[in-house]
Formats: sequence, structure tokens, C-alpha cells
Amino acid sequence: MSTTTKPLPDTAPAPTTGRLDRLGIPRPLAPGFLGVLLTMTGVGVESNVVAPHMVAVLGSPEATVATIVTAASLATLVGSYLSGALADLLGPRRVMTLGVAVWVVFELLFLGALQLGSVPLTAVAYTLRGFGHPLFAFAFLVWVNVTAPVERRGAAVGWFYVAFTGGLPTLGSLFAIGAIPVLGGGVVGETGAMAASVVLVLAGWAVAHLGVRLPSGSQRTAPADEPAWRVLTSGVRLAATRPRVLAAFLVRLVNTAPEFGMFIVLPAVIAEDRGWGQQRWLLMTVCVYATNILVNALFGWVGDRIGWVRTVRWFGVVGSAVGLLAWWYVPQLVPAGSDWGYVAAVVAGCVFGCSLAGFVPMGAIMPALEPRHKGAAMAMYTTAAGGAAFLGTGVVAVVFALGGDGAAVTWTFVGLYACAFVLVGRLHVPQHRDAAHGDAS
Repeated sequence: MSTTTKPLPDTAPAPTTGRLDRLGIPRPLAPGFLGVLLTMTGVGVESNVVAPHMVAVLGSPEATVATIVTAASLATLVGSYLSGALADLLGPRRVMTLGVAVWVVFELLFLGALQLGSVPLTAVAYTLRGFGHPLFAFAFLVWVNVTAPVERRGAAVGWFYVAFTGGLPTLGSLFAIGAIPVLGGGVVGETGAMAASVVLVLAGWAVAHLGVRLPSGSQRTAPADEPAWRVLTSGVRLAATRPRVLAAFLVRLVNTAPEFGMFIVLPAVIAEDRGWGQQRWLLMTVCVYATNILVNALFGWVGDRIGWVRTVRWFGVVGSAVGLLAWWYVPQLVPAGSDWGYVAAVVAGCVFGCSLAGFVPMGAIMPALEPRHKGAAMAMYTTAAGGAAFLGTGVVAVVFALGGDGAAVTWTFVGLYACAFVLVGRLHVPQHRDAAHGDAS
């Protein structure tokens, strides 16, 4: 633990005259945003190929692979919570390094276990690797909140999510599109692409670690007199005692859960059942999530004008439910393998990606619910962001285990959006023009 004797102030001075600062990116942290983009690109390389890859290499049924992915997603959930708590105790820089080290070590063990054909070793390595990337990325988000001026903090958080989702899955999928055929195609090319992802992750860490020199990165941000156990449990205690914080946590949890579930369900449907091939499936995901990135700022603007809660309820919850149904059913209704049918399926997916951005104001709602405990509230927010992967893959694992198919998975997610629609009604908060807003859903 750091020996710093006093916590950092709520904001650290940052230059405000440069172009980056006017855009909302604190200039001293600019290399960190690029580092997050590179690292999450590496993490995202496998996002749309790893499930069918494990099925092919291990010869295991889809339900077994879905369970392995769900276990890794649970580790991501825990890592997302620990990222904030450990950053408070040790400083963001150390936690970021720890996260990359965990990811790289267990990624290499995961690839080795696949070559050995060992299901147990693959499951252990892939699960433990899940702790890595949230420790890196969300510790940097803590650093952003410590450094950015209050008046630009929402914009800074928004740019963090542009970097995060720009890498995972958008540029990661785009890298896979080019790397898989170059490295041999098929299972061999997928293995090569995942091995190459280690280089991207390490490059991102190096850019962030060497490029950002602020001393705040190595300093404890929690109050010096607060015991470690209270820092580590602050978010959980807040959610347990504040029903509205718990409701907001659940809404954010549901937000992107279908994204991770469809990463398991749709690859085989689009590439094989509908005959468009793996390359077009990867290109589809690039289009869908690039759309999400492009409209995140728009929905932040909409939320400021018509209300955060109203934006989340109608554009986020209802829009995402409709878009998800379109993304599942449009490919089934158009002729398999047709070019115009593929375009229609991509458009349907982009409707879903666009609607996900309707959840952007949740980044303003969560801390506004508990203005005296913003740090603990944000810990629960990052936990929900990481936990969405666990919920999404868990739904697939449970539905498949019960004998359901892709349509059953899709309607289960629609049911979760219906629950979120009800919960959003409990999240009314005072909305001020200068409130911070913005996270990428």
C-alpha cells in the first residue's frame, strides 16, 4: 500500500488551453487514452471468434464453451469492482500494470492449453485471464476522474469509453478480419491472431505507462485514515443500503449484456447458417459498434435536453430491445447468402448498436444518486459495466443448458430490458446543466 499520508483533492489541476483539453481530454492523460484503445483492441481480437474456436479445437459442445466464457465473465465482474478499490489503495498506475500482467500471463497459458487440448486447463486459464483487462482499463478511468476538471469530467469519461469500445470489439474485430487470413485462415489463423493480440496489449500498456507521468498515478486516492477493508467494501455497502443505487446498478448491468451474449450466439448464425462467412460477420460487428461510438456524444446531448432518465428509458431500454429483435430476426427473414440481405442484417444490427448509446446518461445518473459518495457509486458503475459480460454470457449458458436456441436467448434479453424499463422509473435525480455526463454504453 502506498505511504501517502493524505488523499488527492477531488480534482487535480489540468491545463485548459489546449485543443485536447477543450475537447474534454486532459492533456497529461492523452497517451493513456491511446493506450486504452490499443490494449482493448488486443483484448477484442478474439471477441467474435473465441467461442467457435474453442468448440472446434477442444471438440466440446457449445454449452460447455458457454460455461467457460461465463466463468471468465464472472472474473471480469470481480476485476471491474477491484479496479476502483485497488486504485484507491495503490494508485491507478500500479493497478494498470497488474491488470496487463495478469492478462498476458493467462492469455499465453490459455493458448498453450488449447494446443494441448485440455478442457480443464483451458477453463482455468481463460477464467483467470478475465481479471486482467478490467483492472487495466477501469483503473485508468479512476485516474481520469482524479485528473479531469469537474466542468469537463463527463466529457473525459465519455472519451474513455470511446477508447474502450473503439478497441473492444470494434478495432479488435477489424484486426481479426485482416490477421486471420494472413496468418493461415481457419483455426490456424485464429490462433495466430490471438497470439498477435498479446503484442497489442503490451503496446497499449507501454504507451500509457511511459506516456503518462502524472504523480497522481502512483498515489493513494482514498482518505489516508480509512481502513483498507472499508475502501474495498464501500461500493457493496452503498448498494446494500441505497435501493436507488442498486436499481441503477441493475439497469447498467442489463445495458450491454445482450452484446456479450450475441457474441456467442450470432457468429455461427451469420457465418454458417446464413452463409455469409466469418469475414462478413466480423465486418458486421465493426459496423454495429462503430455506430455505437459515433452516436454516444449525440445521446449525451439529448439527455441534457430532454432528461437523463427519459433518454435511458425510451432510447436506451426500448430502443435496444427493438434493435436486438431486429438484429436476430432480419437475418432469418432475408435470403441466405444474398448481398442485399447481408446489408439489411447489418442495418438491423446498427439499430441495436445505436440504441445502446441511449444508456449514456447512466454515467451522470449513478454519481448524482449519491453525491456524497461518488467514488463508491462509480465503483458499482464499473462493476456493472464489467458484470454485463457475465450476465450476457450467463444467459446464453443457462438457456442453452435448458435446451433453448438463439431465439430463446434473444427473447430472454428482451425480458431483461422490460425489467430495466421498470427500474429506470426509480432513478429520478436532480439534473443540472453543469452535471457531468457520459459513458459509453
